[in-house]
Amino acid sequence: MQGTPFKKCIAILNVIAWAGFWAFGYLALTAETQNMDQITTAFVLAAAGGGIGIWAYLQLVRYAEVSGYAPAPKTADRSHLEAEFQASEGND
Repeated sequence: MQGTPFKKCIAILNVIAWAGFWAFGYLALTAETQNMDQITTAFVLAAAGGGIGIWAYLQLVRYAEVSGYAPAPKTADRSHLEAEFQASEGND
């Protein structure tokens, strides 16, 4: 993701997908139980919106970390563990 237009398209897709997730999820939950076709259709569209929304969000997070806009997640410094293990085994 190098260009700004691509980032903006992903952001717009993210908003539309989450809006579809919430709208169709609400329709699926509030539909009458006799109308299974409506429930199934709304559930499938809500699941698609949720899946696309998660994918788009993760793409935006990846871009933010690569571009430096958001800091990369901190990881523990584990370099001392090998030395401690060797010392506890008596293999100095």
